[in-house]
Amino acid sequence: MQIIRDKTAIVGVGASPQGKLPGSSALSLAVEAFKRALDDSGLKKEQIDGLLSMPGTTAPEGAYNFARLGETLGIDPVYTGSMIQGGNTAGALLHMAAMAVNSGMANYVACVFGDAAATGGSRFDKAAGWGDPYSIWGYMAACANSAMTASRHMAEYGTTSRQLGEIAVACRKHAAMNPDAVMRKPITIEEHQASRWIVKPLHLLDCCLISDGGVCVIVTSAERARDCRKSPVLISGMGQAFTLQVLEREDWWSVPHQKIAVTNAYKMAGVGPRDIDVAQLYDNFTISVLLWFEHGGFCKPGESGAFVEGGRIQLGGELPINTAGGNLSESYMEGWLHVVEGVRQMRGECGARQVKDAEVCLVTGRGMALNCSNATILRKT
Repeated sequence: MQIIRDKTAIVGVGASPQGKLPGSSALSLAVEAFKRALDDSGLKKEQIDGLLSMPGTTAPEGAYNFARLGETLGIDPVYTGSMIQGGNTAGALLHMAAMAVNSGMANYVACVFGDAAATGGSRFDKAAGWGDPYSIWGYMAACANSAMTASRHMAEYGTTSRQLGEIAVACRKHAAMNPDAVMRKPITIEEHQASRWIVKPLHLLDCCLISDGGVCVIVTSAERARDCRKSPVLISGMGQAFTLQVLEREDWWSVPHQKIAVTNAYKMAGVGPRDIDVAQLYDNFTISVLLWFEHGGFCKPGESGAFVEGGRIQLGGELPINTAGGNLSESYMEGWLHVVEGVRQMRGECGARQVKDAEVCLVTGRGMALNCSNATILRKT
């Protein structure tokens, strides 16, 4: 574990415009993000010898996305490939890039995502699991999975919809300070409660956005990172875990594998929950954030509802989260922008939303039928 800790770093991040962008494609947005990350790093395109990508929901080439992207960018990497794990992919590819660099298989690896989900016809309305066994019961779309989790958490622990609203309000408050966020108008708990149902007990304001956009993150060794344009952000800890059995497991609703992912990331980095200054927690739905608090050791199981009350998770609170607005209010880039915001917080670039003296950041991701998870510890140099 200690051999890997702090040996690699993120040296460039870039994001295209976000929101509804008619005329854009998954490919064009990915290319724009790559260019911005390259400029952020101060590297030349010719130095990028690793390319990892996530095909967006509207990318026609699917698993061949890396080939189409590399062709368009005009690069011939020595290490490449594409992966689809939903909201888990950003962290998984970041980890792959770090391992490739640490092993010497590549020097500079660009991890890239682009999608035109808002304007390209993607509706995220397929069965919540794997086909007919789910859909014949009306168990459709990702919200159904998280609604089941929310219902069970409420029944087990007395968690309330208003406590979920605390997360939505905090994310929107932070998005209001982010000029690039899609949703910047502040909201109240009352507005959260009044928003329409999507799948009970989740309201509209419990649900993430659907967005067009692209994101790129560039990884290299900590040693080479010293020569790049901006202060490198060290990758100190990495963890992944999966529950590939879903309804077959009685405890599936609580996504127990997430605790393994965070614990392993803590172990590699040599830190614990008390060392985390800011967290970018994957928030496809508000209930997701409650579980991250429990799995991350910030509170005991069942206590996360009370944990988010009283401004604790807002800027100026004990543990600020999703300081750019997250999936709920910044943009839905399936967790990629969580990495970007973590890097910018560690660099001290966030202006009004900057967490004072932040040195350690936890970034998490999750995807598919709630069965994939990852956690990354970023550290300021």
